[in-house]
Amino acid sequence: MLITPSRDNLNRIVILNPKGGCGKSTLATNIASCYAQRGPQPAIMDYDPQGSTTAWLKRRPDDQPPIHGIAAYKKSMQATRSWQLRVPEATANLIVDSPASINHDDLRELTRDSSSILVPVLPSPMDIDAASRCIADLLLVAKVNRNEGKLAVIANRTRKNTKSFKRLMRFLDSLGIPIVAVLRDSQNFVRAAENGLGLHEMRPPSRVRPDVEQIDKIVTWLDGWEARRRRAMQITSMRGRPFSGVTLLRKSQASSV
Repeated sequence: MLITPSRDNLNRIVILNPKGGCGKSTLATNIASCYAQRGPQPAIMDYDPQGSTTAWLKRRPDDQPPIHGIAAYKKSMQATRSWQLRVPEATANLIVDSPASINHDDLRELTRDSSSILVPVLPSPMDIDAASRCIADLLLVAKVNRNEGKLAVIANRTRKNTKSFKRLMRFLDSLGIPIVAVLRDSQNFVRAAENGLGLHEMRPPSRVRPDVEQIDKIVTWLDGWEARRRRAMQITSMRGRPFSGVTLLRKSQASSV
């Protein structure tokens, strides 16, 4: 797995959860469409062999703002891998849709130059357990430093006032990692995906307003990546060494059992 070299001005957003079906592609397409509406043109790098975001781009109407697509899951004999994964110079936001069941080497490579990492989590016990392992691997294997403030969680397909929702929120609260949005279990996401659109592009706006508000919260958090990076450098320099927060994660895992 070869990742495009980082650029100082590139917000490289990795959407990650090794468990399939947790909503990574839905999250990627809605973030990309939001950035497309605002400009400049964003890019999606699709590592998922199912090619869900690539298929979504093919369904995207011509009258909508363009999004650059990179089918990273495909291998080409006509071009080098680095050429295939190139990102346009004008792109300020790159959204990486990661595959399921990635190994530790790929996890390190995917997250190495990331400026933001989003982990979507569904409210089932199986998904909560998978998310716990995913975050542990990010801290222990990929060496993601909590001080950098680039790791956040999205509660996905939730139904409030249910036992599963309360269980999910208790687990997420215990991690000490920001929960930047709580997405509803809504058909709005399905309808948007079927038409190659993001929620910001759906009509009438009143139908999707509660869901758009949550996507806006995610994008607002993503937009703060440079400020978070500067703050992390200051904290690290004051403490003299990075703090991974592994002890806190282990405590949270024990409390969630």
